[in-house]
Amino acid sequence: MPINILNYTGKDEGEKPEKLDWLCDEEWELPAQINYLEKWLESTAKNFTPGEYVADIGFCPREGACGGGGVLTHQSMGIMASIGMNLFFSEYPSMEEELE
Repeated sequence: MPINILNYTGKDEGEKPEKLDWLCDEEWELPAQINYLEKWLESTAKNFTPGEYVADIGFCPREGACGGGGVLTHQSMGIMASIGMNLFFSEYPSMEEELE
């Protein structure tokens, strides 16, 4: 997927949201995606009019991961809160798992 930015502001239930952006195409590891998202929030989203937004991160668990990972900073969470953005995590199986 990897990060789909959507605007639900002024949409009725069941109505499709406006697609605002698509970030880090083909990047499926969560730590790298959070880094992209934080840069985008600082450069672009901080200027949005408050509304109803979603950042949907489609990620694949890292093989062999046993701790650590990305960190969403309080500065980024503050931007998201100030514009009314929710963060979704959509987990997808790795391609190897799909082939089994």
